[in-house]
Order: sequence, then structure tokens, then C-alpha cells
Amino acid sequence: MSEPQRRGDDLNRAVLYMIAAAVLIPLLNASAKYLAASYPILEIAWARYAGHFIYMLLFFVPQRGLRMLACSRPVLQLVRSTLLCISTVIFITGLPHVPLATAAAISFTGPFIVTALAPLVLGERVGARRWLAVAVGFAGALAVVRPGVDGTNAAVFLFFGSAFASALYQLLTRKLAAHDPAETSITYIALAGFILTTIPLPFIWETPRSWLDAALFLSLGLFGGFGHYFIVRAYEIAPAPFVSPFNYMQIVGAALLGFVVFGQLPDLFVWLGAAIIAGSGIFMLYAERRNTAAASAAPRLSPGE
Repeated sequence: MSEPQRRGDDLNRAVLYMIAAAVLIPLLNASAKYLAASYPILEIAWARYAGHFIYMLLFFVPQRGLRMLACSRPVLQLVRSTLLCISTVIFITGLPHVPLATAAAISFTGPFIVTALAPLVLGERVGARRWLAVAVGFAGALAVVRPGVDGTNAAVFLFFGSAFASALYQLLTRKLAAHDPAETSITYIALAGFILTTIPLPFIWETPRSWLDAALFLSLGLFGGFGHYFIVRAYEIAPAPFVSPFNYMQIVGAALLGFVVFGQLPDLFVWLGAAIIAGSGIFMLYAERRNTAAASAAPRLSPGE
């Protein structure tokens, strides 16, 4: 097979992976939203992380054993994983009160928060184009939320809190990327989330009341684990600028499930705000790519020059 043909096959597979993720992650959120109306939030989060943890054990332990837990910065790994667990719990807490598409749209403000905090946490320089994308992205979020308008649901602000915790998690992930392999970081996410949500479980446990509820609890780890796995695989075989825009298909998947399962159809402002958020995110991605390409092409002076 020629190199261009192989490259084309990789791009096609990456698109299929992202389509699968755009189905599975909204299914995860729809299942959590359905269960959150009748069961404790922490029990739902526990099922999510228990499934993820079992998935990690099945796939990574046979290959790497306990070496998966060997890391250079264990405290930072635990803090990072705890932040993601907090983000998950906050997100699930808000789901019963907000349409799925609205929750999905607001969750995509995470990259803008990462960019805004990068100078403080990572010491990175953020150019004018990226700041513009951040400002426009948050304007899109305001279009979704419409604060001050009669009937504004205060629960939407939970998703900003979830996005903030997720942004801190992403920043710490970038700090750890040069020190620990991805398998180790993913395993710590599952392990920390599983332990943190297991501690209160005996005090809040409610046995599933139907076969449907039990099946949804069992599906949470499956939907979440495979959904994120497909995203990781897509980024492994295709360039990030090609893959990242497909993330926003999750908003469409959430809108469809929200209508079919819950009878909730996003209004024009949600679609408009989601489009602004998606457009700003894609613009910021390509601005970053141009800056990286320009830095790589710049002539490098020898020490004597």
C-alpha cells in the first residue's frame, strides 16, 4: 500500500472513531441524566469509574502489570485525577436540570479556560489571536446561557464549574505528559475516581429498581471507556487539526438524544452559541498550529551568532 493511500485510510478511520465517540459520549451523558433523576449522584459517578477501572485492568494489566502505577510525580497524578473526578460529579449533578445539548455546549468552553490559565500555570505565551478566540468562545457560552433573561436556569453554571475543574485537569495533564506514559495517566484517572467514589458508596447506595436501570449502570463505564478510547485512537493516527473539529459532533449527538429520550429540543440561541463555541475552538486550534509551524520554520542561530 502506498504512503498516500495508507494516510487516507488513517484519516478515514479517525473520522469513524470520532463518529463513534460522538455517539458513545452523549449516550454516557444521557444515561447519567436518566439515572440522576432517581439515584444518588455519587453512585452514578462510582458506576462510571468502576467500569472505567475494570476496563483499564482488562486491557493494561496483562501487558504492563503493576508497572502501570509507576510514575515520577504521584502527588501531581493524584491531584490531576481528583480534579477530573470533581468535574465529573459536578457535571452529573447538573444533568437532571439542563438539556443535554446545553450541557455539551458549555462543556466545550474547557479549552478556552485552558488557554486563559496557561500563562499562569504553564508559563506559556498566549497570542492575540488565541485571546480573541477565548473572548468569542465565552460570548458563545453566554448566548447559550443568556444570564439575566427570565427563566435562566441557574444549574447551567454548574457546567462552567465542571469545565473549570476539567481545564485544571488538562493543564496538569500537559505538565505530566513529558514525565509519565499515557497508560499510566489513564490508569490513575480510573483508580483515583474509583477510590474516591467508593468511599461514600455504602452510605448512599440504592439498588437498581429495574433491569433497565441496572443495564444503564453497567453501560456507564462501557460508554465512557470506549468513547474516550476512540478519541485517543483518532488522535494517534491523524493530526490534531484534522481530528479536533469532529469533537463538536458530540453537541449534535447530545441534541438528538435529548430530543428522542427526554423530549428536549435546543432553541435557536443554544444552536447559535454552540456554533460560536465550535468556530472559536477550531480557529484557536489553527492559530496554534500556525504559531507552531512559524516557530519551527524560524532560523536557529548557533551559539556564536
